[in-house]
Amino acid sequence: MSVAVITLNKGRGGHLARLLEGLARGQAPDRCIVVEMGGDGAPLPALPFPVERVAFASAGLPLAASRNAGRRAAGEADILIFLDVDCIPSGDLVAGLAAAAAERDGLVCCAVRYLPAGAVGDGWREADLARAGHLHPVRHFPESGIVPSPQPGLFWSLAFAVRAATYDRLGGFDEGFSGYGAEDTDLAFRAEAMGVPTLFLGGPLAFHQHHPAYDPPLQHFRDIVANAERFHRRHGIWPMDGWLDGFARLGLIGPDWRQGIILRRDPTPEEIAAARLPDERPF
Repeated sequence: MSVAVITLNKGRGGHLARLLEGLARGQAPDRCIVVEMGGDGAPLPALPFPVERVAFASAGLPLAASRNAGRRAAGEADILIFLDVDCIPSGDLVAGLAAAAAERDGLVCCAVRYLPAGAVGDGWREADLARAGHLHPVRHFPESGIVPSPQPGLFWSLAFAVRAATYDRLGGFDEGFSGYGAEDTDLAFRAEAMGVPTLFLGGPLAFHQHHPAYDPPLQHFRDIVANAERFHRRHGIWPMDGWLDGFARLGLIGPDWRQGIILRRDPTPEEIAAARLPDERPF
């Protein structure tokens, strides 16, 4: 069983280096694909597995198209593990996710612990990251084993595994979703409709390295609006509703956006800066 890890990078060379270090500390994948969305060509450390860098330069964040490019580069791999560049894998992540995907045909997610600013330095230890990290309050993973997610909207693309044949059958991520937002929820909804469940795996962890975050994510305003509309046309429900409510409160879209989004204006630089979360907030 051949396993490929796929990650996307745009200007986060330090985070990428620690992701690769984490992979090297555990059962290594057969190969790792790094899709470089921003042309970051910083040298990589020597690693016990091959790394292929795929150029996919873009002014924005073409997440769906970049993940599909990573899948194409993975070639004949049997199992695909998608890992966000901000995530440091636990030592058992590759082996655990790969085994789970081989056992159960689905989108297999593992738990993610979010790290506060300054939690990761040179010589980091997994036990320290586990103590410092915060679990997401909405997603509940078992201590061990595999359980179905309560609903496909809880799927996340931060750290998940899927059989390559299943990914291809689903058509991968829909590249009609431009930039950031809802492309992963759309994949899970389409998968559910085709009998491919979202599954939660207990045990393996990913540790999400801190980066500036915004609530609502005004820096992705146009992407989120366009992608929400695309998702609604296909599935009949609105994704990212909390963010859309936030946009409405700021007067960026009409207050009755559930009846159809009416754009009023773009956020100002001052509004974007004000939406930045304090560094001590894990999410």
